[in-house]
Amino acid sequence: MNSNPIRRVALACAALFSVAIAPMAQAGVAEHPGAVARALSHLQQDAREAAGHGFEARDAIVDADGTEHVRFARRFQGLRVIGGDVVVHSGANGALRGLSRTLAHAPALSIQPKLKAADAEVQGLGAARVATGATVTSELVVYARGKKPALAWDVLYVGQGHDGVPTEKHVIVHAHTGQVLDSYDDIMHAAAVGTGNSLFLGSINVDTDSQDAGGFALRDTTRGNHAVFDLKGKFSGAGTLFTDADNTWGDGTKNDRATVAVDAAAGHAFTWDYYLNVHGRRGIADDGKGATSKVHQSLFGLPWVNASWSDSCFCMSYGDGDASNWPLVAVDVAGHEMSHGVTSRTANLTYSGESGGLNESTSDIFGSMVEFYAKNPAETPDYLIGERLSRTGAGPLRTMVQPSIDGVSADCWYDGVGSLDVHYSSGVGNHFFFMLAEGSQSATFGASKTCQEGDTRVATGSAVVKGVGRAKAEKIWYRALSVYMTSNTDYHGARDATLKAAADLYGGVGSKVYKKVDAAWAAVNVK
Repeated sequence: MNSNPIRRVALACAALFSVAIAPMAQAGVAEHPGAVARALSHLQQDAREAAGHGFEARDAIVDADGTEHVRFARRFQGLRVIGGDVVVHSGANGALRGLSRTLAHAPALSIQPKLKAADAEVQGLGAARVATGATVTSELVVYARGKKPALAWDVLYVGQGHDGVPTEKHVIVHAHTGQVLDSYDDIMHAAAVGTGNSLFLGSINVDTDSQDAGGFALRDTTRGNHAVFDLKGKFSGAGTLFTDADNTWGDGTKNDRATVAVDAAAGHAFTWDYYLNVHGRRGIADDGKGATSKVHQSLFGLPWVNASWSDSCFCMSYGDGDASNWPLVAVDVAGHEMSHGVTSRTANLTYSGESGGLNESTSDIFGSMVEFYAKNPAETPDYLIGERLSRTGAGPLRTMVQPSIDGVSADCWYDGVGSLDVHYSSGVGNHFFFMLAEGSQSATFGASKTCQEGDTRVATGSAVVKGVGRAKAEKIWYRALSVYMTSNTDYHGARDATLKAAADLYGGVGSKVYKKVDAAWAAVNVK
């Protein structure tokens, strides 16, 4: 850490019960000002939303029948409330139907910290694990993910971890006691029409951009101007836009640098088309803008076996792999990583505890659904994550059929599952989704054991669960994520959210689909 790190203390102000447009607000907010105003009025009348609260509209969804769902971020006496987001649900006539929130108690606290920002920065260093040269900023917030809201410093360390991996690490430090309450990273890693000759998908069409001076750029003007850049072995930076004279890209091998760029372009295109055509979402942020992809990333000259999504640059980065692993540009990896961006702009599930597991399982779910959507003959769709990456036959990074097979992931919910790494606690959500989509006795993808009372990480039961099919399952999960989940949703909250989504979409409370959602959650011990 630098002896003189950069520090900024931000104390934002907001009028009581005002509504502002948040920086990451969706297009729906501007399109539905009446819905936003009605939702704010309902908040003003709710007893839990006491004086001192301000709200920022982040998203507004209006169903075909006129039902309104408006998502707000919260401030308390001007301070951002982590875990305080709320979704207001109103009928077509404007009448309140309910609120989705995980804030158990309205904050009732002094906003005068006993701990100085500089001391909080020092206190958080152990959890941040950043290398020398990181920049540090501090913001006084209300932390409401615990049992009782607390005044805290959100200390953000931006730089590299001790292992050289980039980090945008938030460490939440109690503003009175100095206790580290939480930590999470904004950079979310995986554990890993020209002619494009890709590494994984064979020969495919790629949408490109004809240049005035001649030649073509690997930029997709039909999907928000997504473009692919070559990092040329660097770890970060803008990179160099891929261009080509004859509009034929790559040779299907690692020998041509454009080969993996084709895979990256295809991964974005399939992900864009999946969200648009299946869920009606116009890009990751639902604003019609494409992301940026960067390939040939290395760890400062060393092999980099990873891929990541970063909200700060709205970009994907793909490592080149090593002697045992191919470059990480498989289509399910691309769909997984970019779905982190979708999550951040909907429920914004915090990347720790059970909400972090749900964040990861959401990306596994939609990464797999993107693979199914692609229907590429070279990429057999399945419920395996990253199964194409190993050169040695080591197997997938994770499996949704029976997550515990990897020896670390959890099949079942149990008290304490949230203490696992989020890539492993995600197994509960993955297992649920497989049960919901395919059932426990899938002829195509194999049987999956169910969880019975007393099971923890490994399921041992043999109950029969009937699925609803992928088409219904993916729509239920997306609606639950975009309409009902909040930043602090845990697995029991996800059960409630998916049941509400199933009722909305498929016949109401008590319908066959609703009951199958309930049964799938029971199969992973979430009851």
